[in-house]
Amino acid sequence: MIYLDHSATTKPDSAVMQTFIQANERYYANPASLHQMGTEANTLLMKAREQIAQILKTEPEHIIFTSGGTESNNFAIKGFARANQHRGKHILISAIEHPSVIESARHLTNEGFELEFIDVDKNGSVKLSDLQSKIRKDTVLVSIMHVNNEMGAIQPILEMAKIIRSNSRAFFHVDAVQSFGKLPVQFQGDNGPDALTISGHKINGLKGTGLLAFSKRIKIQPIQHGGGQELGYRSGTVAVPQNVALAKAMRLAVEQMAENTPKFEKWREDLHAFFNKFYHVHVISNNGGAPHIISCSVRGLKGEVVVNALQSEGFIVSTSSACSSKDSSISHVIEALQIEESFEKGVIRISLGNGLTNSDIEQFKVVFAKMMKQLKGETIQL
Repeated sequence: MIYLDHSATTKPDSAVMQTFIQANERYYANPASLHQMGTEANTLLMKAREQIAQILKTEPEHIIFTSGGTESNNFAIKGFARANQHRGKHILISAIEHPSVIESARHLTNEGFELEFIDVDKNGSVKLSDLQSKIRKDTVLVSIMHVNNEMGAIQPILEMAKIIRSNSRAFFHVDAVQSFGKLPVQFQGDNGPDALTISGHKINGLKGTGLLAFSKRIKIQPIQHGGGQELGYRSGTVAVPQNVALAKAMRLAVEQMAENTPKFEKWREDLHAFFNKFYHVHVISNNGGAPHIISCSVRGLKGEVVVNALQSEGFIVSTSSACSSKDSSISHVIEALQIEESFEKGVIRISLGNGLTNSDIEQFKVVFAKMMKQLKGETIQL
């Protein structure tokens, strides 16, 4: 099988696994314990936090380890809104956010918060004019993902931050789960976001690892309580080996970016040109988007049919999002893009990652063309 679903999850890097195993074998003590073994485990944890802070250009005390992207997004949205509702109760998010952002924000409407969605254009980019018109003095929170997980649109983070800063005191949270390791992601002082979400299993790390990072000390309310671990923000015994492995995965992702990005961009452009040859295929992603995500749709088919057909030939792709792939309804992202109705249900996502070769991409094209001939009776010149 050739795996083309790296935006759903990635295979843990062998070096990350080795780091995790070694930390488990030697530093298994509770880092909150006062004895020597606990102190050693805590020292290792502090080093991991420091390494991540250096990568993101913030301070170690601004890194909060979590179980992944969903928890980090919940923490950022609920935690900040609740702690700062004296500033206002108006929340803005884009129309194509991850479900963990949308549902967290919707949950807050039960507590008296007001939720509004920012429109996107046909390429999935947030309309800055709509952000400008909808942000208010009582806007307490704006949450917008850096790269869309379904079709790869890259959002203009710095331009959005300028609008937010000029018109409100809102907290600006960015879900960077799909961008870290693929695009430069770090804090820009007062010019960028206030918080970033990162997930380990998207960058050849371990499932169940992630973080929420802040650019500075802010007022935020914990969403789980107990022993007050993670600087008082997240109670529960800290998973030292997992967090050390996350730091390793983040370092490797940054180091590999210079080699991977041009390679992924070339494959993305090649696949876009290939898909555009088909009358019955609509290309949703674009060459100005994230280098690793290619999204298209086959007219009149369901995405699941295309996924299964490709899988039978040895290629693993997904429908628009693994987080909602078992839901037969049309993705909210596809609805926001307002693509032609005949293409709404046939969306597939090809996402690139480590270990792929030029030969893999060429083989995929052959198999996809064969599938199109079988399912739609369409033949092209390869």
